[in-house]
Amino acid sequence: MLDIKFIRENLDVVREAARKKHVTVDLDRLIAVDGERLKLTAAAEGLRTRQNSASKEIVGAEPAKKATLLDEMKALKDELQGHEEKLKGVMGEWRDLMVRVPNVPDISVPDGNSDADNKEVKRWGEPPKFNFEPKSHVELMEKLGMLDLNRGTKVAGFRGYFLKGKGAELSFALWRFVLDEFGAPASAGGRGGFTPIIAPSLVRKEPFMGTGYLPQGEEDLYKTQDGEYLAGTAEVGVMGLHMDEAIEKKDLPIKYLGFSPCFRREAGSHGKDTKGIMRVHEFFKVEQVVLCEATHEESVKQHEALTANAEALLQKLELPYHVVVNCGADLGLGQVKKYDIETWVPSEKRYRETHSSSYFHDFQTRRLNIRYRDDDGKLKFAHSLNNTALATPRILIPLVENNQQADGTITVPKALQSYLGTSVIQ
Repeated sequence: MLDIKFIRENLDVVREAARKKHVTVDLDRLIAVDGERLKLTAAAEGLRTRQNSASKEIVGAEPAKKATLLDEMKALKDELQGHEEKLKGVMGEWRDLMVRVPNVPDISVPDGNSDADNKEVKRWGEPPKFNFEPKSHVELMEKLGMLDLNRGTKVAGFRGYFLKGKGAELSFALWRFVLDEFGAPASAGGRGGFTPIIAPSLVRKEPFMGTGYLPQGEEDLYKTQDGEYLAGTAEVGVMGLHMDEAIEKKDLPIKYLGFSPCFRREAGSHGKDTKGIMRVHEFFKVEQVVLCEATHEESVKQHEALTANAEALLQKLELPYHVVVNCGADLGLGQVKKYDIETWVPSEKRYRETHSSSYFHDFQTRRLNIRYRDDDGKLKFAHSLNNTALATPRILIPLVENNQQADGTITVPKALQSYLGTSVIQ
């Protein structure tokens, strides 16, 4: 959420942000409602001041004067209640409009109408050249007893799946591999400085509002009969961890490696990736989440570092990929800038998204009230960032397809062989 003072003073900048992100929000109405909010707030404060003065006068007043003052107090109380009732209604509309205002994207974010307009900024590795027609992950994994989609659908419905045998073992191996990589200090080639955390998937509404997944993204969330939601990323639970807290500056940056089951309804994706494990309702993610000092320079530094972390994992897994900077239309409401890392999928002859890396400035922390005390003693909203470290089962698609052999077996990347106990899945 942006500061209302910033919105009022930079209305043209915020209008341009909404245009670039293709977000519809009535900024003129927001400014009008904010004016009414300020007017009613000032009037209410004035009435309270008059109430306080009358209360002091009553203490030593003569009976006749006291009766007059009591009548005046009653009239003030009734008038104040009327103002507070109006203010309550105005504040409801004001909050609804405020949470719909998009964050301002970085100047380096390109214009565009969809993800087709994202711009490649880096490419690593060469797609493998097979002397045979490469098979899809579905064909490879089903033949090797790693995946069962038919029974998955029978048990869990559309987009349901079972990972079995080496399919399940490969997932466990990947999770352990990522944990070890982030647990190792930077001097040993690891990521360093991240605290592992298993985050709740069943989360109250407030962290979803705070991270920006509500109200706009509600159609893609599963909601329980008790009012909680199932998270589609560990980011939601991890960001809620420090909600309504003040952090010591010396503890920044705070870095978490969050793991959780994830759930998405995949609303709006009718007909997309209906076969296989690219787009499923239930999956697992290991997520990098960072809180840092409130400067643009620090956010950019952390953003590049998080992206480099994800790239390092893919490089150790020997998977070819490219990095794209997302255009305005492919940014979420709160994102200042976002990179997608897309990994090569041989059966489709194209790169597919496997990682996303974003920073938000204080958009999320302002909503969640996460602050720190700066050197001058003033409380400031921290900046937040997040990036996928690894998402399963999606990463299995490029992993098995890029390492397939002509006989249908799958070569295991060296980085995973000690975890899986074999160099070939057959």
